Amino acid sequence: MPGNGNSLNRLRAALTVFFALDGFVFAGWVVRIPAIKEQTNASASALGLALLGVSAGAVVTMTLTGRLCRRYGNHRVTVVCAVLLSLSVALPPLTHSALALGLVLLFFGAAYGGINVAFNSAAVELVAALRRPIMPSFHAAFSLGGMTGAGLGGLVAGSLSPTRHLLLLTAAGLVVTAAVGPTLLRHEAPAPPRRERRDAPRRLDGRTRALVLVFGLIAGCTAYGEGALADWGALHLEQDLGASAGAAAAGYSCFALAMTVGRLTGTTLLERLGRTRTVVAGGTTAAAGMLLGSLAPSLWAALLGYAVTGLGLANLFPVAVERAGALAGPSGVATASTLGYGGMLLGPPAIGFMADWFTLPAALTSVALLAAMAAAVGALVAPAARRAGD
Repeated sequence: MPGNGNSLNRLRAALTVFFALDGFVFAGWVVRIPAIKEQTNASASALGLALLGVSAGAVVTMTLTGRLCRRYGNHRVTVVCAVLLSLSVALPPLTHSALALGLVLLFFGAAYGGINVAFNSAAVELVAALRRPIMPSFHAAFSLGGMTGAGLGGLVAGSLSPTRHLLLLTAAGLVVTAAVGPTLLRHEAPAPPRRERRDAPRRLDGRTRALVLVFGLIAGCTAYGEGALADWGALHLEQDLGASAGAAAAGYSCFALAMTVGRLTGTTLLERLGRTRTVVAGGTTAAAGMLLGSLAPSLWAALLGYAVTGLGLANLFPVAVERAGALAGPSGVATASTLGYGGMLLGPPAIGFMADWFTLPAALTSVALLAAMAAAVGALVAPAARRAGD
């Protein structure tokens, strides 16, 4: 179709920007968590409960967002959620108790969960229309945005208060949305493939449903590690290893940079190793990296561990979501995405409780355990996945 390729490429560019914006805003928030913890005088467990507000808001919104996307379209919902995300990131520094922080994080979590479901759904449609395995590139944009947001956050941590810093994030998010949002709003979503229309009324057998849940479990184990490092990685470096605020923020930057590199090379890796080997190798690498990152006695060794962890986790989530979608269509994507982001958002509160019961380094070893579990599960289900079309 004349001009269709250019239209799809413009949509791809716009979606890439929104993935990057999401990572940028989220990272800008997480690198200021130590300052917010001090401001609210919250214990580790109290902070964990406050962070549960992000989880609760996101989980509720994820269920609702699917319906909103079907009614209003993925593109419109993405733009609206981007505005809400930009506005809500300015709220945490205005609180002075763990309870108040948890309440405003409900709003932030709702916006965060909503935009993730919306632009992942839009990306799945675009991948199907282009017939190219480009899903890792969108998640690379998220990681690149996270690396940039964390890096800038580290640079300004010593000179800007959390309030001023996050207000600047709000302004940046609104400007980017105003500039790129019209591209999504002007272009209709790509028409669904014919096979999707055939698959819609098809009832899934028990084995297929189980495989979708397994891929969702892999996504959840992977995202647990990403959420844990985002919310607790900087605090571990600052509290346990004596790093400065800027050096602590560099921890998430190393992690995000490694994930970006891994995802930018994800398509090539998948073509050479295949999905199963990519999952097994990635989970094993991440487990080794997180053991180093959580238990190392020096800052530089911990930073290396964070980087290795990011490299290992990089492509597990995109592969899990793509496989669930290939097996069960849009419902499979929704299931895997919900379980995946649920792992990301529920992980930080769990780390908080374990940090109070044991220590923060010991709590972070749970990331290594779940990464190893993802690798083992990926290897165990490989034969069944191949029979189902792997």
